[in-house]
Amino acid sequence: MAEISFDDFMKVDIRTGRVTRAEPFPEARKPAIKMWIDFGAEIGERKTSAQITVHYTPESLIGKQVMAVVNFPARQIGPFMSEVLVLGVPDADGAIVLVTPDQETPSGGRMH
Repeated sequence: MAEISFDDFMKVDIRTGRVTRAEPFPEARKPAIKMWIDFGAEIGERKTSAQITVHYTPESLIGKQVMAVVNFPARQIGPFMSEVLVLGVPDADGAIVLVTPDQETPSGGRMH
């Protein structure tokens, strides 16, 4: 495991956002969902896609708080431009489970 400094870690801007819209992403190579996430007044709404179809449907994501890296460069995924990276961890079978706050937090709150 490579070590990084605390200063390096602080360069990664991880924020809380709320999913405002979600829809299937049939054009993706692997099953995925497109999401629009509100990160509050400072950052606004950003979009992303994620391969999370084992545990989530687009409908189940609306209103859900998620954690995401907001300072990566945008990345083209097929016909869709992904602007943030939502965070998740694999379950025992390798399917992704989203990282979420365990209590309600304001949109745009930065992880410390």
